[in-house]
Amino acid sequence: MEHAAAAAAGTIEQSHEATHPEHHTESFISKYVFSMDHKMIAKQYLITGMIWAVIGALFSVLFRLQLGFPDSTFPWLETLLGHWAKGGRISPEAYYAMVTMHGTILIFFVLTAGLSGTFSNLLIPLQVGARDMASPFMNMLSYWFFFLASIVMMSSLFVQTGPASGGWTAYPPLSALGDASIGSKIGMDLWLASLALFVVSQLLAGINYISTILNMRTKGMLMTRLPLTIWGFFFTAILGVLSFPVLLSGFILLLLDRHAGTSFFLSDLYVAGKVLSNEGGSAILYQHLFWFLGHPEVYIVILPAMGIVSEVLAINSRKPIFGYLAMVGSLFAIAALSFLVWAHHMFVAGINPFLGSFFVLLTLLIAVPSAIKVFNWLTTIWRGNIRFTPASLFCIGFVSTFISGGLTGIWLGNSTIDIHVHDTYFVIAHFHLVMGVSAIFGMFAGIYHWFPKMYGRYMNNTIGYLHFWLTLICAYLIFWPMHYQGLAGMPRRYYDYSNWESFKQFIPLNHFISIVAIVAFFAQFFFLYNFFYSIFKGRKVTTPNPWDATTLEWSTPIHPGHGNWPGEIPEVHRWPYDYSRDGKDFIPQTVPLSKGELEGH
Repeated sequence: MEHAAAAAAGTIEQSHEATHPEHHTESFISKYVFSMDHKMIAKQYLITGMIWAVIGALFSVLFRLQLGFPDSTFPWLETLLGHWAKGGRISPEAYYAMVTMHGTILIFFVLTAGLSGTFSNLLIPLQVGARDMASPFMNMLSYWFFFLASIVMMSSLFVQTGPASGGWTAYPPLSALGDASIGSKIGMDLWLASLALFVVSQLLAGINYISTILNMRTKGMLMTRLPLTIWGFFFTAILGVLSFPVLLSGFILLLLDRHAGTSFFLSDLYVAGKVLSNEGGSAILYQHLFWFLGHPEVYIVILPAMGIVSEVLAINSRKPIFGYLAMVGSLFAIAALSFLVWAHHMFVAGINPFLGSFFVLLTLLIAVPSAIKVFNWLTTIWRGNIRFTPASLFCIGFVSTFISGGLTGIWLGNSTIDIHVHDTYFVIAHFHLVMGVSAIFGMFAGIYHWFPKMYGRYMNNTIGYLHFWLTLICAYLIFWPMHYQGLAGMPRRYYDYSNWESFKQFIPLNHFISIVAIVAFFAQFFFLYNFFYSIFKGRKVTTPNPWDATTLEWSTPIHPGHGNWPGEIPEVHRWPYDYSRDGKDFIPQTVPLSKGELEGH
């Protein structure tokens, strides 16, 4: 309580600026470009992430054309891609570059920066009751490092030898030797430089998020009164701060192997019959460094979406979230266990089977807190007075894909089964459903739900419903059949399967998946139209609390200025999920407890 009051007192100067805007008129550059307002920075992250999402999804459509129609030519591809698609057919080098860039873009630039960067920035100060982030300048820098990383990554698409093509994991020796392939040349250097800048961005952001949540909560905002969104962002930031530096170390060592003659990841190699001088390195070391980030990264992507889903489901079910403390505890358990399971990605890398058994145990153990969350979401909506907004539908879709995708993780977490389905389409189906689609659904839910707070207008519900149903149906039609391809042994990342007699049975299915992927891609343009049209022409918000929610962001004006509250920051008296209580539909956090009333939990 004392430190919360001190933090509130520490923002008097910011409060003074917020209530006396005449003291500092902002130019276009300071307001929209180099802004230090967390709300504007959230919009910058969001729109940059949306641009990357279109590019990353376009790559998936292009390489699905190759997979679905390997014997066909598309003359327009040569117009679009030039020498990468001579004769209207994507070259093998371009195919592998697209697969690599698709994974890199979606995982890092969309689902990490786009999702966490948008909603952590938008909601942390608003929901904890702060004027802004702990360091607005550092917050601005985090976005511009992300933007710089985006520019460097984008530039790799235009170099003569093309972008990196060693897979989004960039395993050596392919990534460590410039002569290994055309995609291992300058495109790989740009890829490494871009992600190094990206890591800097995420560290600046993560430190800011943690500091703001711990030090800048308004009076009465105990940790046990934080919305689950904030808990999700809090653990996400901790994961990023602890795991991204390990990945950065791997990238630095990889750059040294490429250009300084070191042998951290190289040993006993032959290239075109020539013996290389590298000795003593281990490619497996890179895998350990990469996956020590790579598996927490799964939860860096999914925890913000879990927080958003918990919040939006409670609001639209008009019920308190079921098991608040269990939800917080499960978030903590997921965050802790996520650091102890990385080697389940390496069951086929030659690790000791006895050591592997520990990772099997821990991997299966992490399913327990995930199951707790699922049960609590289902119990929250059970017998609720559900409002089927586009946001709540995407949350229900999230729960569906998280369950169906997560169940296949039990298979992959068992080393005896994983050895057979590793690097097959089964793995693609699993992680696209449980991480890719689920996280995207959480992101869509957040955009639809907090759009009125961001822009003071509503998105169109009819277009939102169309967007949801097309996206959900396409997601299952694309990824569910891939489980069967994987169980049949169909390997991933191959350029053309038509030469294998054993995989010819899947030619019609590959046609089907590719067609549905194209439909899914164009379905997202309903969302893009809805989003950008609604910013300027959407129905205007007329009440500060359009969803009848309890949390602090809805106590600000419809168009909050830099500082969020025009007067004093409200004091918090209760937890954030008092819905359908004491004969009232909802009770905001700012309403004091009545005499004899016990706080919910």
